[in-house]
Amino acid sequence: MNDAIHLVCPHCQAVNRVPPNRLNQQPNCGQCHQPLFTGHPLELTEASFSKHLTQSQIPLLVDFWAAWCGPCKMMAPAFAQAAGMLEPTIRLGKVDTDRHRYLSEDFGIRSIPTLILFKNGREIAREAGAMSLQDILRWTRSHLA
Repeated sequence: MNDAIHLVCPHCQAVNRVPPNRLNQQPNCGQCHQPLFTGHPLELTEASFSKHLTQSQIPLLVDFWAAWCGPCKMMAPAFAQAAGMLEPTIRLGKVDTDRHRYLSEDFGIRSIPTLILFKNGREIAREAGAMSLQDILRWTRSHLA
């Protein structure tokens, strides 16, 4: 099990070790027994963002958004649908820039929506502006190829 991938549970934040060949088998958390993948973006806070960024070994795609933002609302269904299509190889999360201003400041968010793709704890790509489902999938996959 040395090649196990570390994944943070979206429910209890426990770090799990999952063999790569089990990712597609809907693994559950060893602590809370909830599914490690939900098919939906996670609502991230400062604490959960940091944990998923630094302790999960799959890429993290984050949508920085706000409730008052028209383009954010337009993109939200496509981003939610992308979660179901990109998991379990990529974790998707959302950061409400009004509720979590420190994260917005830390990452220099100047316009919303902004997508940032992280791999191995580091930002590898960023795109501002609303995207369709196909654009989200294409953009994400192109940066991980």
